[in-house]
Amino acid sequence: MTFRHFARRRGAIAVLGVVAALTLGACSSEPTVSASGTEGGGPTSEAPAAKPASLTLTPAAGTEDVAPGKPAKVAVTNGTLTSVTLTNPDGKQVQGQPSADKKSWSTSEDLGYGKTYTWSGQATGEDGKQVPVNGAFTTVDPKRQMAGSLNVGDGQTYGIAMPISLTFPRAVKDKAAVERALSVKTEPETEGSWAWLNGDTSVHWRPKEYFEPGTKVTVDAQLYGVAMGGGTYGRHDVSAKFTIGRSQIVKGNTKEHTMQVVRDGKQVMDFPVSYGLDSDPGRVTHSGVHVVMSKHSTYSMSNPRYNYTDVNVPWAVRISNNGEFIHGLAGSVWAQGKKNISHGCLNLSPANAKKYYDSVLPGDPVEISGSTQQLGSKDGDYSDWTYDWTAWSKLSALSS
Repeated sequence: MTFRHFARRRGAIAVLGVVAALTLGACSSEPTVSASGTEGGGPTSEAPAAKPASLTLTPAAGTEDVAPGKPAKVAVTNGTLTSVTLTNPDGKQVQGQPSADKKSWSTSEDLGYGKTYTWSGQATGEDGKQVPVNGAFTTVDPKRQMAGSLNVGDGQTYGIAMPISLTFPRAVKDKAAVERALSVKTEPETEGSWAWLNGDTSVHWRPKEYFEPGTKVTVDAQLYGVAMGGGTYGRHDVSAKFTIGRSQIVKGNTKEHTMQVVRDGKQVMDFPVSYGLDSDPGRVTHSGVHVVMSKHSTYSMSNPRYNYTDVNVPWAVRISNNGEFIHGLAGSVWAQGKKNISHGCLNLSPANAKKYYDSVLPGDPVEISGSTQQLGSKDGDYSDWTYDWTAWSKLSALSS
């Protein structure tokens, strides 16, 4: 081998050594350093800038004719509320409560009608800067206010057919707005619906089927501040909590001249009865589901059309305000169980009437069958059960 040939060969080996070194460098785990001096060579990320607090007032500052039934609120994003005060025209602070995270504040008492309320306070933003809470709004000064009254009371016990009635002195124009302010809660849960009756002066709630005995019921009408239409607003809220008692159903048949009382599924009374005279539409007892409305140890009966006034009867239980009662009458004992001679009422002997009277709860159903006339919507305030469920549901202002 000549020297020249050997030198070329050594040069080739040297080149291969350089390539190997470059290849090993590509697999190295050592970090690379960019020209800017940062590892990895990527762009530098910056922390987001802290944001100022942003406030939302409800109602907004400058709003007029605010309905006072809903709470006034302040909410903040990108910060927390440091202090909030809402004052009335006399400078009195309205009661309110902040949320646990200090992101909002809400009034906890009703606002008044026709008043201007002023906000004050401040919020602290994420940027550490203060943002003032300020502004004012004015509540509506209504043309008139209207209150509703319930037929049920706190702590009372009612029968399984008891309807809930909310009655107003005048017809309600915006029935949907009023109905949205109403709620009925039951334990156990019970399907039911509201229906507008009596020329839109009352709204009733009844269950689809009779209540289960022992049901706990809470009715709440949040009417204050509700726009009822035509410039009328709700005067105040009303509510009640009551209980449904045992199941007691009267089953009467005008053709058989009988009346049975079924309590919790067992017949506990069976009385002979004289019902209304069948041949006279003005005297016949109506078939259908009546509801006990009230009871009186003595009641004075008058019907000038049939030439009698101030006839006192014992142990009278009103089952409709069309004049139908269950009561005692000694003078018709001879006909009871045999013949219908009354003016629409169910006549019992005074002793039997007393037994029934002592067992009665308002809201007990009285189911009458056999007569030529049917109980209808014009027969009194508690005609709720004369409707089938489909027809009843359609009387809701919120029905689709």
